[in-house]
Parts: sequence; C-alpha cells; structure tokens
Amino acid sequence: MKSNSFYFVLLLCFNVLCSQTKSVDKKVEIERIVNSIQLPVIPKYQVTVTQFGAKGDSVTNCKAAFDKAMKACAKKQGGTIIVPKGVYTINGPIHFVSNVKLHLETGAKIRFGSNPDDYPLVLTSWEGTMLYNYSPLIYGNNVENVAITGNGIIDGEAKDTWIKWKPLEGKDKELSREMNHTNVPLKERVFGKGHYLRPQLIQFLDSKNILLEDVKIEDSPFWCVHLLKSKNITLRGLKYDAQNNNNDGIDPEYSSNILIENIKFNNGDDNVAIKAGRDNEGRDNSGFPSENIVVRNCDFKGLHAIVIGSEMSAGVRNVFVDNCKASGYLKRGIYIKTNSDRGGYVKDLYFSNIAFGKVEDCIYMTANYHGEGGGLYPSKISDISISNVSCESASNAAIIIEGFPEKKVENVVLDRITVKSAKNGMTLTNTQNISVNEIIIGDKIGVPSSVK
Repeated sequence: MKSNSFYFVLLLCFNVLCSQTKSVDKKVEIERIVNSIQLPVIPKYQVTVTQFGAKGDSVTNCKAAFDKAMKACAKKQGGTIIVPKGVYTINGPIHFVSNVKLHLETGAKIRFGSNPDDYPLVLTSWEGTMLYNYSPLIYGNNVENVAITGNGIIDGEAKDTWIKWKPLEGKDKELSREMNHTNVPLKERVFGKGHYLRPQLIQFLDSKNILLEDVKIEDSPFWCVHLLKSKNITLRGLKYDAQNNNNDGIDPEYSSNILIENIKFNNGDDNVAIKAGRDNEGRDNSGFPSENIVVRNCDFKGLHAIVIGSEMSAGVRNVFVDNCKASGYLKRGIYIKTNSDRGGYVKDLYFSNIAFGKVEDCIYMTANYHGEGGGLYPSKISDISISNVSCESASNAAIIIEGFPEKKVENVVLDRITVKSAKNGMTLTNTQNISVNEIIIGDKIGVPSSVK
C-alpha cells in the first residue's frame, strides 16, 4: 500500500459486535484511580547534605554524607534531605528509609560512580525475574512515604561505563531466565561480581506512597525508574534525557494505583513499559497484576511510547492513557507484546486522544512477540479500546493485531483512528470481535469521482 495512492476508510462497524465490548466511563474511572492514590506524608524535619560534609564540587565522594543525612532522618522518624546547587559525586547507592523526601534544588546534580564494587547485592528483578544483583543507584525496599522532588538532575553517568556491559550480558540474561523456568530458589539466584546485568537507576520494591516529581533523569545504566511490587505511586513533571540501551523511562511491574502525568520523555527505549513478571515466576504471582494505572498529559519521545509487556505473566489490567502527544520518530506508538511462554492476560486497556508523528507502526498488538515461546502458555489479549488517535505517517503499518491460534485477540474497539500515510494499512490475524469506526489510512475519500 503506497501512502500517496492508497486510502482506507471504514465508517461502519464490522462483525456487528460493538455491543459486546465493555462500556466504561473513562473520566469517572480515571478520577476514581487518581483519588485512591495516597501521596507520601513527610515529617517537617529537614537536613542539608552539606551539613554532613557533602561538597558540590563534582570531585568529592559524597556517599558518606548522603548516608549520614538518611540516618539523621531515620532517627527523627523521617524528614527532608535537601541537596543545594552543585554537582555531587556519589560512589555507591542511595538507600531510602521510610518517611524521607530527597529534594534537589535548582542547579543541583547527583552523579553516581560506576565501580561495581561500590554497589552491594540486593534483592531486585531483571527483565521480569527476581534475583540478587548490584543495587540500583537509588533503591528502597519495603519503605513507605518516600519522595524525590525538585528541579535538579539525577545522572547515572553510564554512557562510558555500565553501558559497556550490554554486549556481555547475554549469558547472564539466559541464566536468569533458566532459573525462572526451572524454579531455582530465590536465595540461589545470585549475580553481581563476575556477571554483567546492569542495575536500574531508581527502583522501589515492596513499597507504597511514592512520589517522583519534577527532577530530570539522565544517562541510566539500565531502566530508569522501576516500580516493583509497589502501590500508591505518583510520577509527575519528570524530564528525561536517557539515551543508553534499555533506558526505559518508567517500568511499573506487579504494581498498582499509579498516576503518570505531565512527563517529558526523551529515552533510548520505551517511554512507559507496563510489566508483570516473566513466565513461570510471573504466573506464580498472579495475585499481583499491574493494574489501575493512569498515563495522561505526557510528551512522548524515544523508541516506543506506551508498551504493555513483554513481561506480563501475572496480568495487566485497567490501564488508561489519555491526552498525550509525541515528537520525533517512534518505532511504535501503542505496543502490546507477549508470547506463548508468558501466559497471563492483558485486558481493560483504554487509549484515547493521542497524537503521534512519524512511526514505523502506529498500533501493534502481538501475542507472538519475536516468534518466541513453546506454545504452552499463550496469553489472552482482550477488551481494549483505542479512540481518537492520529499519526502523521507509518513507514511500515498503521494497525497490526496478531493473536495466537488458541488464544485469539478479542473485544477490541478501534474508533476514530487517522494515519495520514502508511506503507501498509491494517492486518488482523487470529482475532475475533474487532469493532471499527471511522478508520482513515491515507487520504480521506468522500464523494466518488464522476465518469468523464
């Protein structure tokens, strides 16, 4: 299909199955989720890292000073740690305690060292498998009422250091997946020294009442913000310039009650990737789906805008994406991906009022991601609404929906989708109950030409 000669207009539903899809008042449901999220409550006590010897000269190792500030807040049952203007080098991680806010004033930058020996092993997850690995650069485990705020910068300093591990990680990645598939006890899944799995920049595990607001995130070793088995999370006003491999912006996993709003993404990978564990381990944690997530008023820029999966074995449901736009070239706009090793489900997703620019594919749903999987655990993709989405051009396809023969994609509504030009239009395979209305791919054609 050539963009300058093809038009594709569907103004009526086909399959006569529109009534079988769920009817949800999106505004009411979004407000219900947002109002249910509890913001952190931080005590009034305050300290400044310079009180404990930190120097913003970009040279001095300020690790001890930040640790002392965190301990001082812990003794007072919480408080705010203020980072004044300056560049603070920290050779090692920041480990949060409960009831603490880290506030970076305008002109403040935290830059992390990259010697692996400075990062102790902690319980974490790597691409959907729980294990012990180098600590994320900012880490909290089983904490509550925590925040990172301010107009400063958090810099992972990874582009010349950690990123060199990318071509070395293959063996360890496969080992982690084998441990998952063979149910190796967690205490035996020990990585770290002699292994090459890069740590996340910011990760909260088994935590609640979390706020990340306004800071700029740069140069992460791996995923930028990983929210793992956590709930009541607000992310707003963040800014990104993270261009390394696997620099996803925000990765909720086994997490719920999340608001992501007013974010300016600029990432080398996915902007938002909603996950829920991998394969055997994920299915064993089916009681912890990622759910009740709102993404709104965001500016997308990167590899993919909104992604579900591919690690989603515990299930993803009740996700709302509204009033967002993209700049630059995206490989894919809306991307739902899983395979026949995952199991689980993706359902009750609502995408509305989204404007993409140039993409490879505008909307892509696949139950056959990379052709992977042995066929024993196909995932169920269903009950998805996509409305009022526009795209300037698609170098490959406007819409692709690909189910699995034994688990077809079903109950999908595509309403008011406009793609001004596309090499290919729409491909639907292994689907049922797909409803479409006002789909325009290419030029909109109305009145037929007359015979001359």
